[in-house]
Amino acid sequence: MAIKIFVDQGHGPTVNAGAEGNGLFEQDITYMVGAYLSDILSADYRFDARVSRYSITDDVGYNNSSSLRQRVLEANSWPADYFISIHCNASVNPEANGTEAYAYSAYSPSFYLGESIVNEIVRRTGTKNNGVFARPSLYVLRYTNMPAVLVELAYISNYEDSIKLTYDQYQFAYGIYVGLLNFLALPQLT
Repeated sequence: MAIKIFVDQGHGPTVNAGAEGNGLFEQDITYMVGAYLSDILSADYRFDARVSRYSITDDVGYNNSSSLRQRVLEANSWPADYFISIHCNASVNPEANGTEAYAYSAYSPSFYLGESIVNEIVRRTGTKNNGVFARPSLYVLRYTNMPAVLVELAYISNYEDSIKLTYDQYQFAYGIYVGLLNFLALPQLT
């Protein structure tokens, strides 16, 4: 039986819009990385993938809270085995950079999945490894019924990271995929 992965492409073009920086929009990057990840997972017979946004112009919900609720509801009602929410970080400090992930609690399956994903993204894209943090307040981590991780790919507000977010979207997606494989102790297909 295939492992069901819900790929949540954070934010949307108008509802629950994300961060902006260096001419980039978070919701565009998360959409593309999520679409690549879904394609990669779908090409592997061991996985079944669904996405929260089917086109770059898709909005989920009609405001912030309904957007978060709908993402969780879709994953829970499927039901997914794992939930991966894709985001870009931003800071008022333009020097802030790197990749990190959030899980509901430390030293949980979600936490270790996040660690595996961050390590592989860093290995593939050369971003800084900022680690994994417990964030029980995040809606998509608190209300999902399966291990859930929120991945902050890199800082959209940092110039060097923004170049990677522009040109390495497939590598970010592949990093998430290989991180998932490593966590599940599954070999890469040849």
